[in-house]
Amino acid sequence: MIKEVCVENFTMVPEAIARGADRIELCDNLNAGGTTVSHGVAAKTIPYCKTQQIKVMSMIRPRGGNFIYSRDELEIMKHDIIHLKKLGTDGVVLGCLTDSGWIDEGSIHFLLEAAQGLDITFHMAFDEIDPQLQLEAIDWLVEIGVNRILTHGGLMDSPIEKNLMRIKEYLDYAAGRIIILPGGGITNKNVNEIAAKLPISEAHGTKIVGELRE
Repeated sequence: MIKEVCVENFTMVPEAIARGADRIELCDNLNAGGTTVSHGVAAKTIPYCKTQQIKVMSMIRPRGGNFIYSRDELEIMKHDIIHLKKLGTDGVVLGCLTDSGWIDEGSIHFLLEAAQGLDITFHMAFDEIDPQLQLEAIDWLVEIGVNRILTHGGLMDSPIEKNLMRIKEYLDYAAGRIIILPGGGITNKNVNEIAAKLPISEAHGTKIVGELRE
């Protein structure tokens, strides 16, 4: 199983890899749920990970808060994608919503044009889609070529162990068409138990290989 470790600075990366990280999600400002990483951190981390044969997924999110973005913010996100692509990121992690609880389809298409050739994760904005529309959202993301969906299976204030039934629904519905990547509260202490209960190929967390020193 692929263990994706979410880190917000380079100092954590060598230790994460030494502890068994299979992929790095690179972001900043984890207290706000993760925002776009700085140029300096990306420029150091991405080449280092390549020497270790470890893939890097870079967060594309201009600020904390909701996932409803203005045209100016979308232009910023586009430029960040182009920039990180030039630095050699393997993929990007993004998500845009409307105020009606659905995917902002136009914005996602706009960003995916810049991200052509990269691995694409739709992040935990998925969990804020109207629950009655989430299965339809899986179909839509499959159709446009997104590779995976990062999900907690519910609101972040709920323990992930209580959301496993919902994540199993996503897995069953996706039926291998897109990767369902559970995250949010998965640690080295519960990852094996969760993997025993869900037919997952990947898992995500800041502590999935243990507590990392900054």
